[in-house]
Amino acid sequence: MNTSKDPLHGVTLETMVTHLADCYGWDELGRRITIRCFTHDPSVKSSLQFLRRTPWARQKVEQLYLRTQFPSA
Repeated sequence: MNTSKDPLHGVTLETMVTHLADCYGWDELGRRITIRCFTHDPSVKSSLQFLRRTPWARQKVEQLYLRTQFPSA
């Protein structure tokens, strides 16, 4: 049996972005992670395009997502 200890295992980038946008709204998400795809005409599609080719920004999204899933961690 292959069990991963990675809390992001099986979670898609689209799931993360959608969850964060639903949780915070685009305005607050843009304040928490200041990247243009969240602050100027944001959408899940445009965010995914940017985040898939920008590792540092994707890492920030992953970190915020984990904080929303495991607040005490």
